[in-house]
Amino acid sequence: MRQDASRPPARVRVRESARGRELSVDGTFASLWRPGRVTTGSVWDALAAPLLALERLRSPRMLVLVLGLGGGSIARIARALLPDAHIVGVELDPDVIDAARRHFELDALGLEVVQADARAFLGRERRLFDAVVDDVFVGRGSAVRKPDWLPDPGLALCAKRVRPGGVLATNNLDEAARAARTLSALLGPVTTISVVGYDNRILAAGPASLTPRSLRAAVALDPVLGPTLPQLVFRAAPT
Repeated sequence: MRQDASRPPARVRVRESARGRELSVDGTFASLWRPGRVTTGSVWDALAAPLLALERLRSPRMLVLVLGLGGGSIARIARALLPDAHIVGVELDPDVIDAARRHFELDALGLEVVQADARAFLGRERRLFDAVVDDVFVGRGSAVRKPDWLPDPGLALCAKRVRPGGVLATNNLDEAARAARTLSALLGPVTTISVVGYDNRILAAGPASLTPRSLRAAVALDPVLGPTLPQLVFRAAPT
């Protein structure tokens, strides 16, 4: 069926592909769900991997913050890794939240969903989290990028919400080198995770136990993330 040329294309779209159920926002690949599976076999698995560095991994009182909830890809993996944790997902776009609820079973994850601008949320939130995960992007299509407030001052705002011993993980594209310098100044040595076939760079820092070698070993032993290990490359960010 031809689209009515007088109508603008939908900003938020859901489609089935060989990879699974995809969510796109403004022409940008924003979330992936493979029904019947937790992991995505891609970037969101890498973004969840630093959660394995948490010392209190099985504590029922853990708090996890996801900025840029999208269709819930990272939250779904976090829920599998931390079944009893309280997970807060922040998403700016109400249409994205609606699509996630209708097509990605978002409500089944048991999240606290907050419709808000991530920077504004960080400015008013007072809880401390065991993990803060940044998956915030703006822009259309191939021009997708981090917003102007990330990495500075955004990562500093994120770090203020991380409790001692907690983890801060951030998903980056061209901004990765700058973000790594900022994150290192805030929390110390940074581990980078890249995914075969993707330009994204995941940066993570926090506890001293979070090193490329230890994180790779943790992923290898984990039943949830282990199958994705062959696609992940762990390195120390340059200092």
